[in-house]
Amino acid sequence: MKGFNEGAASPLLFARRSALVLAASLLLAACSHDNTPPPFTASGYLADDGAVRLWRKDSSNEAVHLLAVFSPWRAGATTTREYRWQGERLSLIDITRYSTPPEKVRIRFDELGELSFMQRERDGQKQQLSNDDIALYRYHAERTRATSDALRTGRVVLYQGRWNPDYTVTTCEGKTVKPELDDLAMRRIVERQQHASLAVSVAWLEAPEGAQLLLVANSDFCHWQPNAKDF
Repeated sequence: MKGFNEGAASPLLFARRSALVLAASLLLAACSHDNTPPPFTASGYLADDGAVRLWRKDSSNEAVHLLAVFSPWRAGATTTREYRWQGERLSLIDITRYSTPPEKVRIRFDELGELSFMQRERDGQKQQLSNDDIALYRYHAERTRATSDALRTGRVVLYQGRWNPDYTVTTCEGKTVKPELDDLAMRRIVERQQHASLAVSVAWLEAPEGAQLLLVANSDFCHWQPNAKDF
C-alpha cells in the first residue's frame, strides 16, 4: 500500500521514467535497423522485350561494378553488359551479345573521363565505334546505374535457383525456400517443368510490396551467377 501511494503521489516521475524507457527502446531499434544496402546486391526488373537481372558491388574506395544480364522473351540472344565506375566517373563498358556469331564491345575511359580504348568485334572482325555509338553506350550505362540505384532504394532483391517437385527452390546459395508467387506464376513454372527433362531454373524478385516471377528457363542460372568474393 505504501508503495502504491508513493507511486500515485508522483505521476510525473513515473511518466518521466516511462518516457526514458521508450526513448531508449526507440534508439536501440533505430541502431539495430540499418537501411544501408549491403556492398553486394542482386536485383532485376521486367522490360517490354525481356527480363533484366542486375548484380552490383559497391567497394569502400567508391568503385561501383555492375553486371546486367538481358534475357529476351522470344527472338534474340542473351546479352551481358558490364560497367565499372570510380565514384561518378564511368571507366569501363564491356558488352557481349551471345548471338551466332557472338558480338563484343569494349570501351574504356581514362581518369579524366576521356575515351582511351574502343572496339567492336564480331566473327573475328574488329571495328571502330562512331561517336554516336559511344554516346549511346554511355547513355545506357548511366540509365542502368540509375535503375540499379532505384531498385536498391526500393529493396527489390533477386533470387534464383533450381525448381523442386515440392514447389520449393534450391537457391544458388544452397538454401531451400518457397517463393510466395501467385497462382499464375506457379502454373507457368509447372508447365515449363513438365516439358523439361531436368529441373528448370527460376528467377524471381522480392520486395516489401510482394514477390514477382522474373524468368523460367532450362539453362542453369547458378552456373555463371557472380558471387561477392570474385565479382
